[in-house]
Amino acid sequence: MVLNLNPMKTCYPDSQSGFAPTVRGIAKSNAQVTIKQNGYVIYQTYTPPGPFEINDLNPTSSAGDLEVTIKESDNSETIYTIPYAAVPILQREGHIKYSATAGKYRSNSYNQNSPNVFQGDLIWGLPWDITAYGGMQYSNNYRAIALGLGFNLGMFGATSFDLTQANSTLADGSKHQGQSYRFLYSKSLVQTGTAFQIIGYRYSTEGFYSLSDTTYKQMSGTVIDPDTLNEKDYVYNWNDFYNLRYNKRGKFQANISQPLGEYGSMYLAASQQTYWNTNNKDTLYQVGYNTSVHEIYLNIAYNYSKSPGSDADRILSVNVSLPISNWLSPAVDGRTATNSMTATYGYSQDNSGHVNQYAGVSGSLLEQHNLNYNIQQNFANQNNGENGAVGLNYRGTYGSLNSGYSYDNNGNQQFNYGLSGALVVHENGLTLSQPLGETNILIKAPGANNVNVERGTGVKTDWRGYAVVPYATEYRRNNISLDPMSMSMHTELDATTMEVIPSKGALVRAEFNAHVGIRGLFNVHYRNKPVPFGATVSVPTEGTTQITGIVGDSGQVYLSGLPLQGIINIQWGESAYQQCRASYQLPKSELDNAISYANLECR
Repeated sequence: MVLNLNPMKTCYPDSQSGFAPTVRGIAKSNAQVTIKQNGYVIYQTYTPPGPFEINDLNPTSSAGDLEVTIKESDNSETIYTIPYAAVPILQREGHIKYSATAGKYRSNSYNQNSPNVFQGDLIWGLPWDITAYGGMQYSNNYRAIALGLGFNLGMFGATSFDLTQANSTLADGSKHQGQSYRFLYSKSLVQTGTAFQIIGYRYSTEGFYSLSDTTYKQMSGTVIDPDTLNEKDYVYNWNDFYNLRYNKRGKFQANISQPLGEYGSMYLAASQQTYWNTNNKDTLYQVGYNTSVHEIYLNIAYNYSKSPGSDADRILSVNVSLPISNWLSPAVDGRTATNSMTATYGYSQDNSGHVNQYAGVSGSLLEQHNLNYNIQQNFANQNNGENGAVGLNYRGTYGSLNSGYSYDNNGNQQFNYGLSGALVVHENGLTLSQPLGETNILIKAPGANNVNVERGTGVKTDWRGYAVVPYATEYRRNNISLDPMSMSMHTELDATTMEVIPSKGALVRAEFNAHVGIRGLFNVHYRNKPVPFGATVSVPTEGTTQITGIVGDSGQVYLSGLPLQGIINIQWGESAYQQCRASYQLPKSELDNAISYANLECR
């Protein structure tokens, strides 16, 4: 059980929301990318051969570096660590953030205990662009307190420095005391566009350990599940083992990006972790260059990673993308074509002599670009040699469907498919939808069926006029629009856009008032004269709402949602001579017309 007290981060403006690092890498084949933090999988996806970039990780306030595993189609794995650190800690003057958590420590390793833990932190914005912050952790075998200061240096960037003092008892009963010092710096150079997103260094004394270190049952061993160890073909990796005698010492990290104007952009990421009592270290370097020439996209990337107990891994990748659909069906009036198609060719080579070339086509179909496809063929000089894959992904009103097929020249074939969605129960009935997020929006527009929702890919109103838009942004204005171009000619809305501000975890309703029926433009006369300008108009209906309008110039009135026949009441004063009634009857052939016209005599 966990008790947690903290103010909602999403209550703060966007400029003060969280941070998450960008994860980059190079896949040699159709690969599975898994990202773990503190032993738990926080993100998993599949990527085609070539360089990839993951920048939609959910921000997290907890400590713990990111462990990235790239599992290739031949089951070989590349594993490296990306240091996780937020930008220098700053808070606006007078603002306070705090959190307090109590519960049991949870780990993904069978070789760790689950002690009771309490932790808390406080960040306080002070005058003169200074931020004070601190925190503490407490369990039976661990006590730590941290204090730090952050400084907004204006044109010189931002920096923070903190110190953590920890007392630890390890699995062998030994007691340790140590300190850890951390420095972070961030700066963007306006003149050149250079962004030093993070430059940081942490140094820990030999007696410093983390809370996680004190939960191990032994001083050394494996961290993986026993069931995994019993798998016949399991191959051990360096990160399957731990040794508390080799605790962390120094860690350097840097993440720098540089736009080059019309020549593209480049980035550099580097990190190195050293340990006490050993010369082993974790090292990661990533360099990349991106540019486009006449809509042809070019990416060049180089990765170097070295972990304890494994050889260095060096990969060079070149990737070229051609926007075929832009050349075949160029944009008209600023609107892109309904269908898109991109051809890709790539080449990668590592230090072991593995060469991989890949070519493919990917794109989207349908009006809302909600049917995505990809076809990939790979050629390698080792291992699987030749392999390929085909994939489809469809996102519709009632859910999402994905399917795929892959093969290699060893005779291995694999089919995969998946179906996901949600059933929302509300006071007006049941509505099927795509998979839900934490915060969602229910659209209520009775009568406006099968209408595109502009915010959601593949989302339309159902046969009753209801739809669900998942993944709304809490405590922010969410504009929900129904596309008038996708409505039938006899459907009209009072407003096509609604604004809602949901709280976290809520299902909020966006209601639209739809009129279904004939659209009529009538010239109305009373005693041989046009009905006065500004007169109010109403048409009785079987429902609870009336059709209303106002007379314009020359006795013209526009009404929508009309039946084929009915009575129009018009009033421009209180006396009996300042109101009249006109009846109308339209032929069924008018159902084929967008607007019906008629001259009416009001009596």
